[in-house]
Amino acid sequence: MSLFPIFLKLTNRPCLVVGAGNIAESKIRSLVEANAQVTVVAPEALPGVVEMAEAGEVQWHRREFADADLDGMFLVVAGTNLPAVNRAVFAGAQEREILCNAVDDPPYCDFYFPSVVRRGDLQIAISTAGESPALAQRLRKEINAQLPLDAGAWLMELGRLRREVLAAEPPGEERKWLLHQLAQREACGAESCPSRVFARRHAEEAKAAEIANEGRHQ
Repeated sequence: MSLFPIFLKLTNRPCLVVGAGNIAESKIRSLVEANAQVTVVAPEALPGVVEMAEAGEVQWHRREFADADLDGMFLVVAGTNLPAVNRAVFAGAQEREILCNAVDDPPYCDFYFPSVVRRGDLQIAISTAGESPALAQRLRKEINAQLPLDAGAWLMELGRLRREVLAAEPPGEERKWLLHQLAQREACGAESCPSRVFARRHAEEAKAAEIANEGRHQ
């Protein structure tokens, strides 16, 4: 089986989670962190889920799942401890062509939740296609231990510098080369940041070369 790796924008997308216990809580939290509009259906819920509901982060319907709960949803997670319920949720989602994940039941999943290492906007996702979540977790821990804690802050400054380069330099191989060079250097917010000075000097040289080239063709 070949999976398509993707990072999906869920902001304001309606997402349903059936279940609110140990299996479902981390999935609910990850959807909330992605700014999805999360609806939870479950007769009971862990304290963490109750707190999210009370804070308005999720809408909790305190009852059993009903097939109509799937209507209008963009993405669905079946996270109860009852396989029959999870598979009923999956079947209903398939009928509506909604992507669904029945937690810990790979044949009843359109997608899998990866193990993720996060540093701000930097995310490294690891998937084993449901074959061994334990291996994915082990790899996550190893990568997490090696990745600098300030990688997120560095990426933020690198993104800011990239936008400055895109505004200052025309498209082409020279700009592409510069962006790859900057991705290997330290970046900071100061105007005197060596990488920012390097990028500014490159833009000035590129502009001078462009003017000189226009002069030769006049």
